Amino acid sequence: MRGRDVFMDSLAAHGVTHIFGNPGTTESPLLDTLADYPGIQYVCHLYEGLAVGAASYCARATGRPTVVSLHVAPGLGNGLGMIYNALKARAPVVITAGQQDTRMLRREPLLSHDLAAMAAPVTKWSTEVRTADEMDEVMRRAFKIACDPPHGPVFVSLPIDVMEQPTTHGATPPSHAFRVGAPDPRGIEEAAALLASARSPVIVTGDEVGRQQAIGDLVRLAERIGAPVWSEGMRGNISFPTSHPQSKGALPFDANAIRQSLGDADVVLLIGGPFFEAVWHDEGSPFPDGARLIQIESSAAPLGTNHSVQVGIVASMPSALTALDEALDASLDDGRRQTAATRREQLAQAKAATEAAYQARLKKAWSREPISMPRVMADLRAGTPQEAVIVEEAITAGLDFAAAFPFSADDVFLGARGGGIGQGVAGAIGASVAYPGRPVLCLTGDGSAMYSIQSLWTAAHYRLPIVFALLCNREYRVLKHNLDIYRQRFGVRNDRPYPEMDLSGPRIGYVELATGMGLPAARVTRPDELKAAVQKAFASGGPYLLEIEIEGKR
Repeated sequence: MRGRDVFMDSLAAHGVTHIFGNPGTTESPLLDTLADYPGIQYVCHLYEGLAVGAASYCARATGRPTVVSLHVAPGLGNGLGMIYNALKARAPVVITAGQQDTRMLRREPLLSHDLAAMAAPVTKWSTEVRTADEMDEVMRRAFKIACDPPHGPVFVSLPIDVMEQPTTHGATPPSHAFRVGAPDPRGIEEAAALLASARSPVIVTGDEVGRQQAIGDLVRLAERIGAPVWSEGMRGNISFPTSHPQSKGALPFDANAIRQSLGDADVVLLIGGPFFEAVWHDEGSPFPDGARLIQIESSAAPLGTNHSVQVGIVASMPSALTALDEALDASLDDGRRQTAATRREQLAQAKAATEAAYQARLKKAWSREPISMPRVMADLRAGTPQEAVIVEEAITAGLDFAAAFPFSADDVFLGARGGGIGQGVAGAIGASVAYPGRPVLCLTGDGSAMYSIQSLWTAAHYRLPIVFALLCNREYRVLKHNLDIYRQRFGVRNDRPYPEMDLSGPRIGYVELATGMGLPAARVTRPDELKAAVQKAFASGGPYLLEIEIEGKR
């Protein structure tokens, strides 16, 4: 056998069913071997970054590792931004790139570079296979490291001559590793004592709860103590039902605003996240004065990294949350149970008031033209099938999106992590591959879409049932908001224009772009056209683009 056979056998042994890639000459051994592995489908992209983005979303949706094939130094460079996003999203992705023949690397042949060094800063592990005899070991380790908590991308450089070298070392099957055990009973006891005595407990959850299918466990715990539940400001999946009376939504992106959101919390339970990814610097802690912190993580790496905690617990999310809930159930007296019930009732009343305010705002904005953000979200929700997967990168529409789209399960929503834009359109490809046959709504802004618009061709090529809803305000709206904040924070004049933040002159024709890549498309400019247009798009059964004219920054 040859190195390329061991590589492909390794993928098959680890349950890989798709390779997301952009082909190149140094990938010839892989591409020429695909026909011998009908169980592995190649998903072709027109740009390397899009292949990484799709693979990342597929891995996050399935919880299983995915594989990406990039092309030498420029191709890897094109993928680095999306690899960074995958790292922040904790996506188990094995990224490869073809390398030039090792026998001429010292002569710096065309397109060559130190690929492992290029990828190292944004991966958990980065290496190059030196001989075909070590292909089995490298690939087994690559999958292991990608899947070790916290999950993340790894990189393997594949020289073309190594792929063709003979070897007697066959592929090695994966280890059946039980990576996270039960929580330390002492930690559970201390955490339960802190929460039981808390006057005003608050929970902040990250993506790990949903990723490990522990939503129900968190709901029971939150209801037990009557605590409000916040999510990180940037979320990749659902970790607590958004319509639950105790759900408070997403936290802001600076310490002062986070501290204000947490109110008078005296105990804060942090579960499964980096805590916190700030945008703006503030002096001081994001936590109220005197608040005691409990943190639960599936690995030791993020535990207490950014903030000193009174109790830190390493365990799987289901086992830790279940153990903590059982300890609280055994320790709470009738008085504390009644206090928790009172807090639950107060949170339900506040949730109802928030919903009433949203409905009033929606009514006021219903007929506005260009189409208002509340109306867009309401009609998109009304026209989208209940079983659809939602991929969302509508950055400045977050509040209206959260109000219109309630989620309770961990397999219906995928959001963008890392902050690099353009993930939504590419990620929708990966979501569709992960959930074959299910409709996908890709909700994105026009600025973000232009980073990955070539993904429309891939959607059309494989006839994936994705409706791309492009919210077109012809501007980088989030940059305008952030420029306002910058000017306020640093005392800069606020009567100046927004430089280079408008996407007009010329006007981009998204319908024309879509049809040029093989998708049916429609432009929606009036509020009363939107719901029917969304229904028609999903009824097509294939890829479809909606260019939706919305109001800009007011």
